[in-house]
Amino acid sequence: MSRSVRYTSSPLLASKTPVWRSKFIVAMIALGFLGLTGRAAYVQVFGNDFFQRQGEVRFARTLELPANRGRILDRNGLILASSVVAPSIWAIPEDVEREPAKLRQLARLLEMPLAELEKKLEDEDKTFVWIKRLVDEPVAKQIAALDIKGIYQRKEYKRKYPEGEAAAHVVGFTNVENQGQEGVELSFEHELAGRAGSRRVIKDRLGRVIEDVGEQVPPVDGRDLQLSIDSKVQFFAYQKLRDAVIANKARAGSVVVLDSTTGELLALANYPSYVPDRRQNLSGAQLRNIALTDVFEPGSTMKPFTVGLALETGRVQPGTAIQTAPGRIQITGSTISDAHPHGVLTVQEVIQKSSNVGTVKLAMQMQPREMWEVFSAAGFGQKPQIPFPGAVTGRLRPYKTWKPIEQATMSYGYGLSASLFQMARSYTVFAHDGQIIPATLLKAEQPAVGVQVLSPRTAAEIRKMLQMAAGPGGTGQKAQTVGYSVGGKSGTAHKQVGRSYASNKYRSWFTGMAPIERPRIIVAVMIDEPSAGQYYGGAVAAPVFSEVVQQTLRMMGVQPDMAVKPQVVAQAVEESF
Repeated sequence: MSRSVRYTSSPLLASKTPVWRSKFIVAMIALGFLGLTGRAAYVQVFGNDFFQRQGEVRFARTLELPANRGRILDRNGLILASSVVAPSIWAIPEDVEREPAKLRQLARLLEMPLAELEKKLEDEDKTFVWIKRLVDEPVAKQIAALDIKGIYQRKEYKRKYPEGEAAAHVVGFTNVENQGQEGVELSFEHELAGRAGSRRVIKDRLGRVIEDVGEQVPPVDGRDLQLSIDSKVQFFAYQKLRDAVIANKARAGSVVVLDSTTGELLALANYPSYVPDRRQNLSGAQLRNIALTDVFEPGSTMKPFTVGLALETGRVQPGTAIQTAPGRIQITGSTISDAHPHGVLTVQEVIQKSSNVGTVKLAMQMQPREMWEVFSAAGFGQKPQIPFPGAVTGRLRPYKTWKPIEQATMSYGYGLSASLFQMARSYTVFAHDGQIIPATLLKAEQPAVGVQVLSPRTAAEIRKMLQMAAGPGGTGQKAQTVGYSVGGKSGTAHKQVGRSYASNKYRSWFTGMAPIERPRIIVAVMIDEPSAGQYYGGAVAAPVFSEVVQQTLRMMGVQPDMAVKPQVVAQAVEESF
């Protein structure tokens, strides 16, 4: 039997809905769609620029395309500094895969403690952190092979310096951003650096480039720079200087080699030195370019200028006799002495024997202004016109303030100061027929044009005296070389400590030229605080001069001007200081 079931409808469903309510709901939905349409139109059309900028702020990035830094070359085209690809490692900490074995391998490849690596990655709020800058490319390839999520690489450049510590003070170095910090790298930063390019991209939240936007600006590489330095001369000069500093248990040393025809700087070396691309634990002493930044009283190396002025003004001739007995002279109550009494000396012998008394007697015949003008014209007290950071001026006080005793001591190199580089350049007056010529660090093709300081005749006469000083009976006999005639002047001075002079600390130097008739090079050597028993410039610095001159002239292809035979060195004459 079937039974029918009757269902009763809900009162709510049975009640009638007012027409206005339905219309209101439809109107509100239409209004909402209208608002969304208006908003979309505003975002896509009217306010597009604003929202585009906001999107770019969050996801668009301008990537710098680094320029390849120019090379530094020596005069023969050999590389002194160049850039090689060196990727830098960076990370997004929150995305880094924390697998212990891989992290240990990464730390080992980067040569850093695991704890240091983990510390760099511990801040997960950061979206970028450098792990290590400028790693070697083989290492970068091994890191890429680890395939650690969140670890990325960026292409950068690192400088390499093939000549190492031998040319460090000339070339200098760059920092991690590839910007010059010392030497030529700093002085010629504008020429070497070039101009970086740029690339506008869209990145996702993981830092991956997903789209290029806008035009790419290509980088402009820096230009190569060819120096006047001869890397072979530089290396040999550095070696001989280093050996002399070590053998004499000295504090430091410097050597400068100039081409006396063109004014080109062929070598400039200091010891101690450093390796430019490995600068961990460097001291200030290693970084100092003491040939340019340190000044000292030049001592007896100034005597040729005083004698040259006396000859130039006609007060004396090379053979004029000067009484130097009893080996000392009084100037306004102060006593100036020679190392040994010599009696009557000719003007030539005053230079040969390095007589303070003879030099002072010549100087006191002159006006202070005359001496000041010659010293100043030879570059003393003048800023060196060479593009090296830290090159010092030295000191030459105005002649109006000179007292008689000061005029006397300046005649043989006390009371004024100069750098070794200034001393080397000043001797171009004697090597270049009386002209002081500009020194250059860049390769030059033509002979230099200088400013006349002394007449060619006077310069030739001084060269003969310098040859006597470096020969038998002179103070610089150890400067002689096999096959080449040389001339030069040694110097020795007590070091200043505060306002007084240390009794047991000396600077020893030798400045000279070769071959003597037509000089091609000028070499200046300074040894600071020799303490192995000898301290005279003729004993400590002159041997370095001899070796550097001989090797340099051979490298330059200069023909010997003397018969090759054993050199006979007489008993050395101690120089006065």
